[in-house]
Amino acid sequence: MLLGLSVRFELIDEDAAAGFDDLVARTLPLIKTEEPGTLLYIVNTVEDAPLSRVFNEIYASPEAFESHERQPHVQTFLAERGRYVESYQVDRLRPTDGKGLISGD
Repeated sequence: MLLGLSVRFELIDEDAAAGFDDLVARTLPLIKTEEPGTLLYIVNTVEDAPLSRVFNEIYASPEAFESHERQPHVQTFLAERGRYVESYQVDRLRPTDGKGLISGD
């Protein structure tokens, strides 16, 4: 069963946004190369909200997500993000239909 997350981060200020973006730039390549169960991991900026970032994530299974969370690069991200983030919201999603990874279209 696929597992999805949508995570919205509200960053403290412009300097924090730059630091957060650098942290993401150091983390994302390792997510791409070291996590076969992470099927989709998209980092988005938000139009007209320069201090917001939204991550869209799809995992092959709940176990793949748990593996993602245990990775050293993710542990570093989680430990360091607090200095940049004012608040965040995590929505757990259950992908049911779509194009691409979900339905094969």
